[in-house]
Amino acid sequence: MLVAEQIRKTFGGLVAVQDVDLHLQEGEILGLVGPNGAGKTTLLNIISGLYKPDNGSIHYKGENITGLALNSVCKKGIAKTFQHPQSFPGMLASEAVMVSAIFGNHHKVNMKEARDEAVGHLDFVHFPKEKIDASLSQLNLMELKRVQLARALASQPRLLLLDELTTGLNPNESDEAIGLIRKIREEGTTIMLIEHVMRVITGVSDRIVVLDHGVKIADGTPLDVLNEQRVIDSYLGEKY
Repeated sequence: MLVAEQIRKTFGGLVAVQDVDLHLQEGEILGLVGPNGAGKTTLLNIISGLYKPDNGSIHYKGENITGLALNSVCKKGIAKTFQHPQSFPGMLASEAVMVSAIFGNHHKVNMKEARDEAVGHLDFVHFPKEKIDASLSQLNLMELKRVQLARALASQPRLLLLDELTTGLNPNESDEAIGLIRKIREEGTTIMLIEHVMRVITGVSDRIVVLDHGVKIADGTPLDVLNEQRVIDSYLGEKY
């Protein structure tokens, strides 16, 4: 479904991603892990079109999408969430998702249809029904993350990029997020996710890729990757 080859990105003198090769099969859940500053978010930002790579290519379903703008990549079926939820505080939760239903894909809808879709996606991610028309400024972190996820799903992606969906959540909320990720895959969406909570990443991932200082150091099943000495030394630590 996705093939990224020799992806490189620098910011000034800092090499954030260094000649990374990555592939993703349709229907797969791929976990992306590594220490802080390893280049994980930068890589997702390149795939989603937020950043342009300095070198390398990205092919999605056989089409070269390297360097396409964020909105163009979204319309082709790739959506991304952010580690820190992005929102317009003056908007209502329902309105934030309606924006994506209207502008996030080629599916033409009127305002009523957009609201119906927004309510449906908010219900899918277990957003509180009584807060559907609440201002985003009144929501807590978990609720903002649910709105962000519903907004991404409203663009009807075939590939969903999740950046630390469970950060800041308690164990019960994390378990709920695991179930939601699996449910999204069951609905036909391929997923790539960044996560630091190893219980989450091993609980949902078919395969794990590990980055360290912008370099890919491992790629394989969770069991194989988490037992590699290089991964233990650079990320997990001996205690793990």
